Amino acid sequence: MSQSTTANAKPNIAVPFFWPVNIATEMAEQGLALVAHNVKFLDEELRLHGGIKPALATAHQLRLKLRTLDLCDYSSPRAKGLATLVDAPYAGHTSMIADYQEGQSLMQSLRGNGVGKLFLTDWHSATPDMKDFEVDQYLAELLACIDDLGGRVNLVGLCQGGWMAAMLAARYPDKVASLVLAGAPIDTHAGNGPLVQMVKHSPLSFYQDLVNSGGGLMLGKYMLAGWKNMHPEQHYVQDHIDLYEHVDDPAWLAKTEAFERWYENPLNLPGRWYVQVIDQLFKRNLLAKGEYIALGRKLDLKAIACPLYLLAGERDDITAHEQVFAAETLMGTPMAKVTKRIVPGGHVGLFMGARNLQEVWPEIAAWIAAQAG
Repeated sequence: MSQSTTANAKPNIAVPFFWPVNIATEMAEQGLALVAHNVKFLDEELRLHGGIKPALATAHQLRLKLRTLDLCDYSSPRAKGLATLVDAPYAGHTSMIADYQEGQSLMQSLRGNGVGKLFLTDWHSATPDMKDFEVDQYLAELLACIDDLGGRVNLVGLCQGGWMAAMLAARYPDKVASLVLAGAPIDTHAGNGPLVQMVKHSPLSFYQDLVNSGGGLMLGKYMLAGWKNMHPEQHYVQDHIDLYEHVDDPAWLAKTEAFERWYENPLNLPGRWYVQVIDQLFKRNLLAKGEYIALGRKLDLKAIACPLYLLAGERDDITAHEQVFAAETLMGTPMAKVTKRIVPGGHVGLFMGARNLQEVWPEIAAWIAAQAG
């Protein structure tokens, strides 16, 4: 037997003497693989929890840059007619909720189904010098966007963007040709969801203390912790187990990274704005009661008489469908011009769920076009 052959020969595992050698070799190989797997898992954990930053998925132009928001232009080339303005939520997460990823985007769904002149509010994270901003500052800049788009728009309000859209439509009804409210709490005392109970039983001082601890801001990381605590087993246990089991699956990682890019990067909110919203909208329900004052006038939702489309999630634990559908009776739109739809799933799925983007939002796009016609 040659020297090279002897050097490459493996122990004869049929001989008991060599069994410990074989086991030790396998353990070493498995150990190295396990170390590599664990390192990859830890690296991905860092990426998912704040290591990758949110970004709007679809190419667009910057129409206006204001103090509180960027007005993003998604219009088709040579688009004509009335503009449609999507008011994204300003409730802790970025406007990426409306333009999530390629092939799964509310903005793409609307534009691909006939909404040619299309715009999105991309809200800024609050900085310390914005800590004393109130709701009026945000309404005023939303109004500036509408005036820049010709003074009258189809308005689409998502979640928190919905009650802001309703406020503006009540304050300036002639500026809103049609109104879509998706997952938007109009009557915040309707239903019996966990968020309703939490706000009802938490003293206002609790929220003020959170703002004080954030130096006058409601820090996004506080809100993120609050959302996770609504489903703690999922976020603090199961999510990490799922990552460990799928860290070598590129398709699973790509899908998860897209979601965490949005979810794990919350915005800071002005503290004064936040406490005002908790107190006047969620605790005292002043908008639904007709007692909320915006831009110097008491708002009457009955002033809204334009066509109205209401979209709610069947299992939405953020905005119960009763809070959305309350708009039907609180607003002045004739019943014949009100469209209501409830769909399976929860809150985020209304705006980012693949099925809703393929089936529901094309219907809403057609509805918007019909109102314009």
